[in-house]
Amino acid sequence: MARRLSVRDLDLKGKRVLIRVDFNVPLNKDGTIADDMRIVSALPTIQYVIQQGGKAIVMSHLGRPKNGKSPALSLAPCALRLSELLKKPVVMAPDCIGEAVTKIVSEMKDGDVVLLENLRFYPAEEKPELDPSFAQQLAALGDCYINDAFGAAHRAHSSTVEIAKYFPTCSAAGLLMEKEIAFLDKALKQPEQPFYAIIGGAKVSTKIQVLHSLLEKVEALFIGGAMAYTFFAAQGKAIGDSLFEKEMIAEAEKIMRLCTEKKVALYLPVDTVAATHFDNTAPFQTFENGIPDGYQGMDIGKKTVAVWSQELKKAKTVFWNGPVGVFEFENFAKGTFAVAHVLASMQEAITIAGGGETVAAINEADLTASFTHISTGGGATLEYIEQGTLPGIEGLCNNKLNDWAVRKPRD
Repeated sequence: MARRLSVRDLDLKGKRVLIRVDFNVPLNKDGTIADDMRIVSALPTIQYVIQQGGKAIVMSHLGRPKNGKSPALSLAPCALRLSELLKKPVVMAPDCIGEAVTKIVSEMKDGDVVLLENLRFYPAEEKPELDPSFAQQLAALGDCYINDAFGAAHRAHSSTVEIAKYFPTCSAAGLLMEKEIAFLDKALKQPEQPFYAIIGGAKVSTKIQVLHSLLEKVEALFIGGAMAYTFFAAQGKAIGDSLFEKEMIAEAEKIMRLCTEKKVALYLPVDTVAATHFDNTAPFQTFENGIPDGYQGMDIGKKTVAVWSQELKKAKTVFWNGPVGVFEFENFAKGTFAVAHVLASMQEAITIAGGGETVAAINEADLTASFTHISTGGGATLEYIEQGTLPGIEGLCNNKLNDWAVRKPRD
């Protein structure tokens, strides 16, 4: 019977250890790293490999390169930051496969760290069927494989799924992957009640499955962001020029109907901050009974914040994914920050947040330490709630337990 191994199960001394991490960090316009949380989150596994005498070969993607290699999406800034955090040199490889990379890896000493270049410079990373040899070439660089990229574990890519097939006795989960799985299993599969969820973002279509899944678990559902305007449209309310999905109105109606049937309290904004056009400097007003033509919804209003705050404080567990306004604009980020502050104040409750913009808001408000758990994966967290597993996790469950060649002996 297959089971998932931990990096702690492996004998790493002298081994070339391929570590798939998620260094898909946000970058500033000048190419510097805007938020290094994902690099910091991967440190425990990398440090563990080094301490055990392994040779850490770190690999990741960054952004969505469209035409092969793109200097603007090089992982070089990540290598620099990783070196600073580890307080030791990190060699930045010129590529992720090829003779030059093989040579660099062959010259590594125990405890050395090499960061491979952006995996997505090769189309076969996202579409393994285009070139099966890509995963094979990556695998050839290591003696064992560690997947610590929870944020990419919902993608069946070469470096998250296909590569594990080349390590049937020594593919394992990293410390971050283990932490994410253990926490989500405990907090979301058997949550302390009452369990509430806040779902924001732009599109109902990208969150519809998780909404259905959450309806089986939560006692209250709060919907913000542009998603709310599709629900308003389903209720027949005026939404002005707001972003919404006409083709999802029937689904929104179904969700509202299911909330009633399952006795799940549904909270939509009671007032909306709307602007004349999509810009931070656009004139705006707050409307309570629909949004007039010439205005588009941009954020939840003060009355909504007050109502939601009062209700959220009744929860024992809260899951939050997605901003409740146009977070990238300062004038329309107030609602998202308000939600962050409310959850941060709930020290007796289990508060879980996931998703890039959600985490960015929490970080910007300097509230990270006040949340019970900040997930490194937005889409991965949502899919894990839906499916109970992920392709990248399943890829680690094909180990042959009768071969302990590279594993630590059991007591």
